[in-house]
Amino acid sequence: MRYALISDIHGNLPALDAVLRDIQTRPGIDAILHLGDLVGYAPWPDGVCDRIRELGIQGVAGNYDSTTATGYEHCGCRYEDPRQEVLSHESYRWTLDHTSSTTKAWLASLPFRIDLRPMGGHASGPRLILIHGNAVLNTVYWTEDRNDAFARKMIGTLGAREGDAIAFGHTHIPWSRVVDGVRLVNTGSVGRPKDGDPRAGWARVEFGADADPKWEPIRVEYPVDEAAAAIRSSSLPDEFAFYLETGGKLPPEGQKAGSR
Repeated sequence: MRYALISDIHGNLPALDAVLRDIQTRPGIDAILHLGDLVGYAPWPDGVCDRIRELGIQGVAGNYDSTTATGYEHCGCRYEDPRQEVLSHESYRWTLDHTSSTTKAWLASLPFRIDLRPMGGHASGPRLILIHGNAVLNTVYWTEDRNDAFARKMIGTLGAREGDAIAFGHTHIPWSRVVDGVRLVNTGSVGRPKDGDPRAGWARVEFGADADPKWEPIRVEYPVDEAAAAIRSSSLPDEFAFYLETGGKLPPEGQKAGSR
Protein backbone atom coordinates (compact mmCIF):
# COMPACT_ATOMS: atom_id res chain seq x y z
CA MET A 1 0.00 0.00 0.00
CA ARG A 2 1.22 3.45 -0.93
CA TYR A 3 -0.18 6.49 0.86
CA ALA A 4 0.08 10.17 -0.03
CA LEU A 5 0.17 12.14 3.23
CA ILE A 6 -0.65 15.83 3.24
CA SER A 7 -0.63 18.15 6.24
CA ASP A 8 -0.72 21.78 7.31
CA ILE A 9 -2.46 23.17 4.24
CA HIS A 10 -3.45 26.26 6.23
CA GLY A 11 -6.03 27.69 3.87
CA ASN A 12 -3.68 27.69 0.87
CA LEU A 13 -5.87 26.34 -1.93
CA PRO A 14 -3.39 26.91 -4.82
CA ALA A 15 -0.78 24.84 -2.94
CA LEU A 16 -3.29 22.08 -2.19
CA ASP A 17 -4.45 21.87 -5.80
CA ALA A 18 -0.85 21.69 -7.05
CA VAL A 19 -0.09 18.84 -4.63
CA LEU A 20 -3.24 16.95 -5.62
CA ARG A 21 -2.29 17.25 -9.29
CA ASP A 22 1.20 16.00 -8.51
CA ILE A 23 -0.16 13.02 -6.59
CA GLN A 24 -2.31 12.09 -9.59
CA THR A 25 0.84 11.78 -11.72
CA ARG A 26 2.50 9.35 -9.29
CA PRO A 27 1.88 5.67 -10.06
CA GLY A 28 0.39 3.37 -7.48
CA ILE A 29 -0.91 5.80 -4.84
CA ASP A 30 -3.70 3.89 -3.09
CA ALA A 31 -5.07 6.67 -0.87
CA ILE A 32 -4.57 10.30 0.11
CA LEU A 33 -4.75 11.11 3.82
CA HIS A 34 -4.52 14.43 5.65
CA LEU A 35 -2.96 15.16 9.01
CA GLY A 36 -4.79 18.35 9.91
CA ASP A 37 -4.41 22.12 10.06
CA LEU A 38 -6.55 22.70 7.01
CA VAL A 39 -7.28 26.35 7.88
CA GLY A 40 -5.46 29.46 9.10
CA TYR A 41 -3.04 32.06 7.63
CA ALA A 42 -4.36 32.08 4.04
CA PRO A 43 -7.70 33.20 2.59
CA TRP A 44 -9.33 29.92 1.48
CA PRO A 45 -10.47 28.09 4.65
CA ASP A 46 -13.80 27.02 3.17
CA GLY A 47 -12.27 26.27 -0.23
CA VAL A 48 -9.65 23.95 1.20
CA CYS A 49 -12.16 22.10 3.37
CA ASP A 50 -14.60 21.82 0.47
CA ARG A 51 -11.89 20.27 -1.70
CA ILE A 52 -10.93 17.75 0.98
CA ARG A 53 -14.59 16.79 1.48
CA GLU A 54 -15.33 16.58 -2.24
CA LEU A 55 -12.48 14.11 -2.72
CA GLY A 56 -13.35 12.08 0.37
CA ILE A 57 -9.88 12.47 1.86
CA GLN A 58 -9.82 11.05 5.38
CA GLY A 59 -7.79 12.73 8.09
CA VAL A 60 -7.36 14.02 11.61
CA ALA A 61 -7.95 17.33 13.35
CA GLY A 62 -5.07 19.74 13.63
CA ASN A 63 -4.90 22.28 16.42
CA TYR A 64 -6.09 25.04 14.07
CA ASP A 65 -9.03 22.91 12.98
CA SER A 66 -10.25 21.99 16.47
CA THR A 67 -9.81 25.50 17.90
CA THR A 68 -11.56 27.12 14.91
CA ALA A 69 -14.39 24.59 15.23
CA THR A 70 -14.93 25.36 18.91
CA GLY A 71 -14.14 29.09 18.93
CA TYR A 72 -11.34 28.56 21.43
CA GLU A 73 -9.46 31.62 22.75
CA HIS A 74 -6.39 31.02 20.52
CA CYS A 75 -5.11 28.56 17.93
CA GLY A 76 -2.76 26.64 20.21
CA CYS A 77 0.22 27.68 18.09
CA ARG A 78 3.80 28.11 19.31
CA TYR A 79 5.16 31.65 19.19
CA GLU A 80 8.87 32.14 18.58
CA ASP A 81 8.72 35.81 19.54
CA PRO A 82 6.13 38.47 20.55
CA ARG A 83 5.75 39.65 16.96
CA GLN A 84 4.74 36.19 15.77
CA GLU A 85 2.30 35.94 18.64
CA VAL A 86 0.53 39.15 17.57
CA LEU A 87 0.38 38.00 13.93
CA SER A 88 -0.87 34.56 14.93
CA HIS A 89 -3.74 36.07 16.91
CA GLU A 90 -4.65 38.21 13.89
CA SER A 91 -4.71 35.11 11.69
CA TYR A 92 -6.87 33.23 14.15
CA ARG A 93 -9.43 36.04 14.49
CA TRP A 94 -9.59 36.35 10.69
CA THR A 95 -10.07 32.60 10.30
CA LEU A 96 -12.85 32.52 12.89
CA ASP A 97 -14.64 35.33 11.05
CA HIS A 98 -14.19 33.90 7.56
CA THR A 99 -14.88 30.20 8.09
CA SER A 100 -18.48 29.19 7.52
CA SER A 101 -20.59 27.46 10.16
CA THR A 102 -20.83 24.44 7.85
CA THR A 103 -17.06 24.18 7.65
CA LYS A 104 -16.68 24.64 11.41
CA ALA A 105 -19.15 21.84 12.06
CA TRP A 106 -17.24 19.55 9.71
CA LEU A 107 -13.91 20.45 11.34
CA ALA A 108 -15.42 19.57 14.71
CA SER A 109 -16.16 16.07 13.40
CA LEU A 110 -12.53 15.25 12.55
CA PRO A 111 -10.99 12.60 14.82
CA PHE A 112 -7.86 13.08 16.90
CA ARG A 113 -6.28 9.86 15.61
CA ILE A 114 -6.74 7.33 12.80
CA ASP A 115 -5.26 3.81 12.71
CA LEU A 116 -4.99 1.92 9.41
CA ARG A 117 -3.87 -1.61 8.60
CA PRO A 118 -2.24 -1.32 5.17
CA MET A 119 -1.85 -5.08 4.71
CA GLY A 120 -5.50 -5.79 5.53
CA GLY A 121 -7.50 -6.19 8.72
CA HIS A 122 -7.79 -9.97 8.56
CA ALA A 123 -4.29 -10.63 9.92
CA SER A 124 -1.79 -9.12 12.30
CA GLY A 125 0.39 -6.67 10.44
CA PRO A 126 1.89 -3.17 10.46
CA ARG A 127 -0.22 -0.14 11.19
CA LEU A 128 -0.12 3.42 9.96
CA ILE A 129 -1.09 5.73 12.83
CA LEU A 130 -2.12 9.29 11.93
CA ILE A 131 -2.00 12.17 14.42
CA HIS A 132 -1.33 15.88 14.04
CA GLY A 133 1.02 16.98 16.81
CA ASN A 134 1.87 14.18 19.18
CA ALA A 135 0.21 11.25 20.92
CA VAL A 136 -1.45 13.34 23.65
CA LEU A 137 -2.20 16.81 22.22
CA ASN A 138 -2.45 18.23 18.72
CA THR A 139 -0.80 21.44 19.97
CA VAL A 140 2.54 19.88 21.02
CA TYR A 141 5.38 19.97 18.49
CA TRP A 142 7.24 16.75 17.69
CA THR A 143 10.37 18.27 16.17
CA GLU A 144 13.32 16.36 14.77
CA ASP A 145 15.54 17.34 17.69
CA ARG A 146 13.30 15.53 20.19
CA ASN A 147 15.36 12.71 21.68
CA ASP A 148 14.65 8.99 21.49
CA ALA A 149 13.29 8.98 25.06
CA PHE A 150 10.53 11.38 23.96
CA ALA A 151 9.87 9.26 20.88
CA ARG A 152 9.63 6.09 22.97
CA LYS A 153 7.13 7.76 25.27
CA MET A 154 4.95 8.75 22.30
CA ILE A 155 5.33 5.31 20.71
CA GLY A 156 4.25 3.66 23.97
CA THR A 157 1.28 6.01 24.42
CA LEU A 158 0.08 5.18 20.91
CA GLY A 159 0.69 1.47 21.41
CA ALA A 160 2.86 1.31 18.29
CA ARG A 161 4.98 -1.76 17.62
CA GLU A 162 7.96 -2.66 15.46
CA GLY A 163 7.00 -2.36 11.80
CA ASP A 164 4.38 0.34 12.43
CA ALA A 165 4.61 3.91 11.15
CA ILE A 166 3.46 7.05 12.97
CA ALA A 167 2.77 10.04 10.71
CA PHE A 168 2.24 13.61 11.91
CA GLY A 169 2.77 17.23 10.94
CA HIS A 170 2.39 20.50 12.91
CA THR A 171 6.06 21.60 12.63
CA HIS A 172 5.91 22.38 8.88
CA ILE A 173 9.37 20.78 8.46
CA PRO A 174 9.67 17.25 7.00
CA TRP A 175 11.81 14.61 8.67
CA SER A 176 11.85 10.91 9.44
CA ARG A 177 13.73 8.35 11.50
CA VAL A 178 13.23 4.91 13.02
CA VAL A 179 13.07 4.37 16.80
CA ASP A 180 12.74 0.82 18.15
CA GLY A 181 11.59 -0.38 14.75
CA VAL A 182 8.83 2.23 14.43
CA ARG A 183 9.04 4.58 11.45
CA LEU A 184 8.35 8.21 12.44
CA VAL A 185 7.31 10.50 9.58
CA ASN A 186 6.76 14.24 9.75
CA THR A 187 5.12 15.13 6.44
CA GLY A 188 6.08 18.81 6.36
CA SER A 189 3.58 21.37 5.09
CA VAL A 190 1.52 21.75 1.94
CA GLY A 191 0.60 25.38 2.40
CA ARG A 192 3.05 27.03 4.80
CA PRO A 193 6.54 25.48 4.79
CA LYS A 194 9.04 26.70 7.39
CA ASP A 195 12.26 25.15 6.08
CA GLY A 196 13.26 27.90 3.66
CA ASP A 197 11.80 26.09 0.63
CA PRO A 198 8.56 27.77 -0.50
CA ARG A 199 7.41 24.77 -2.53
CA ALA A 200 4.47 22.76 -1.24
CA GLY A 201 5.41 19.56 0.55
CA TRP A 202 3.88 16.13 0.98
CA ALA A 203 5.15 12.64 1.85
CA ARG A 204 4.74 9.21 0.32
CA VAL A 205 4.74 6.21 2.66
CA GLU A 206 4.81 2.65 1.36
CA PHE A 207 4.14 -0.60 3.19
CA GLY A 208 5.42 -3.78 1.60
CA ALA A 209 7.44 -6.89 2.24
CA ASP A 210 10.19 -4.99 4.05
CA ALA A 211 9.80 -4.61 7.80
CA ASP A 212 10.51 -0.88 7.64
CA PRO A 213 7.89 1.22 5.81
CA LYS A 214 9.54 3.37 3.14
CA TRP A 215 9.04 7.12 3.05
CA GLU A 216 9.81 9.85 0.54
CA PRO A 217 9.46 13.61 1.06
CA ILE A 218 8.25 15.36 -2.10
CA ARG A 219 8.17 19.05 -3.01
CA VAL A 220 5.92 20.64 -5.62
CA GLU A 221 6.07 23.98 -7.39
CA TYR A 222 2.87 26.00 -7.15
CA PRO A 223 1.86 29.61 -7.92
CA VAL A 224 3.17 31.16 -4.72
CA ASP A 225 2.66 34.60 -6.26
CA GLU A 226 -1.06 33.87 -6.65
CA ALA A 227 -1.41 32.86 -3.01
CA ALA A 228 0.66 35.84 -1.84
CA ALA A 229 -1.40 38.27 -3.93
CA ALA A 230 -4.62 36.89 -2.48
CA ILE A 231 -3.30 37.39 1.04
CA ARG A 232 -2.28 40.98 0.27
CA SER A 233 -5.69 41.73 -1.23
CA SER A 234 -7.41 40.35 1.87
CA SER A 235 -7.42 41.79 5.38
CA LEU A 236 -4.87 39.23 6.54
CA PRO A 237 -1.45 40.62 7.50
CA ASP A 238 0.84 41.11 4.49
CA GLU A 239 3.58 39.37 6.46
CA PHE A 240 1.88 36.05 5.69
CA ALA A 241 2.44 36.62 1.97
CA PHE A 242 6.15 37.27 2.56
CA TYR A 243 6.26 34.12 4.70
CA LEU A 244 5.01 32.00 1.80
CA GLU A 245 7.40 33.61 -0.65
CA THR A 246 10.44 32.92 1.54
CA GLY A 247 9.48 29.52 2.89
CA GLY A 248 9.13 30.62 6.48
CA LYS A 249 10.60 34.07 7.06
CA LEU A 250 9.05 37.32 8.19
CA PRO A 251 10.28 40.66 6.80
CA PRO A 252 12.54 42.67 9.11
CA GLU A 253 10.46 44.58 11.62
CA GLY A 254 9.52 47.97 10.23
CA GLN A 255 10.03 46.87 6.62
CA LYS A 256 6.96 46.83 4.40
CA ALA A 257 5.96 43.24 3.73
CA GLY A 258 5.65 43.71 -0.02
CA SER A 259 6.83 41.24 -2.59
CA ARG A 260 10.37 40.17 -1.81
